[in-house]
Amino acid sequence: MNVIDHISVGVPSVDQARKFYDGLLDLLGLTLIASSPRFAAYGLDTIQFLVMSPEDGEAYSPGNGVHVCFVAPNVKAVGAFHRFALEHGGECAGSPGPRAAYPNLETYTCFVRDPFGNKLEAIHNGFSS
Repeated sequence: MNVIDHISVGVPSVDQARKFYDGLLDLLGLTLIASSPRFAAYGLDTIQFLVMSPEDGEAYSPGNGVHVCFVAPNVKAVGAFHRFALEHGGECAGSPGPRAAYPNLETYTCFVRDPFGNKLEAIHNGFSS
């Protein structure tokens, strides 16, 4: 059983966010499960990740120190995730590669920021492996 039901990040425009996330998450096998003008929800069999307009109506802001880590099925998917993000308005926050500081020496990961500043990670052989 997962201990986290879902994670969401704030975005200024769900339509804009879908132009980035629909393709990015497809690379990891996640699909759009539900959407409205205020949110887009992705997952495998159930919703696990959402992009949303802030509920309070105020401007969104990316969380300092917060990031969302997606499981990648293989090293190739980590690289594809990184390339797609950079080609679609994201920024590199850590190139694909092994991370000596991670407990599993077989860990291969990358970090990007989405076009709205949210930090994302794609990981193969991560903590949940």
